[in-house]
Amino acid sequence: MRMKEECELELLKTQSSKNSVVITSSFLRTEEVNNDFIYRFSKRLIDILGSLIGVVMLFPLLLFVAIAIKREEKEGPVFFSQIRVGKDGKKFKMYKFRSMCVDAEDKLRELLKYNEIDGAMFKMKDDPRVTTIGKFIRKTSIDELPQLLNVLKGDMSLVGPRPPLEREVINYSTYDRQRLLIKPGCTGLWQISGRNNVSFFDMIELDLKYIKQQSLINDIKIIIKTVYIMIKPNGAY
Repeated sequence: MRMKEECELELLKTQSSKNSVVITSSFLRTEEVNNDFIYRFSKRLIDILGSLIGVVMLFPLLLFVAIAIKREEKEGPVFFSQIRVGKDGKKFKMYKFRSMCVDAEDKLRELLKYNEIDGAMFKMKDDPRVTTIGKFIRKTSIDELPQLLNVLKGDMSLVGPRPPLEREVINYSTYDRQRLLIKPGCTGLWQISGRNNVSFFDMIELDLKYIKQQSLINDIKIIIKTVYIMIKPNGAY
């Protein structure tokens, strides 16, 4: 099994070099994943308190966005839910404000050939499915705020790797799947490092770096920087 993983890592390095990405990480060892009880307990406590405070403080903004979405497309729902893959491959329903037209999923197949990011992800800067209000809430990451409900439910954490789609995980290598070792988050190193300007391969490296360096101090730093980026976006679309 170890030889197979090493071969997959070498293949990933080859693929990455073609995309001008340098892979420096090795496979994570069990002891590199922070499973300390005090840290896990404190992180969950911060998740609960942080998401509750966020929902209360941001309620006027959430209400405004909901009304704006309904005004633009009355027939469509305010929220958009999608099955995502979390810790250890567990599936859950993730919530977002709807930022695309009602039939966005049906139109995706036609747009896959225009994908602008390498790896098992789909990103398109001028995605025709995005609504007018959708462009604003995606740019400022406001569309992600309903995920505070996922944090309260325990499906997600405030900080961690972004939860991938099932179709993305199918294309993951053994190396890529390491990002599923911990609970996914609303924000993380990827979001504060350029987001859509960062390649899929670099995103994997950032996620693994976070897993190795998990601590309450790092989590708080990421949360603070995320708030700053929401005010001054750095590559979201």
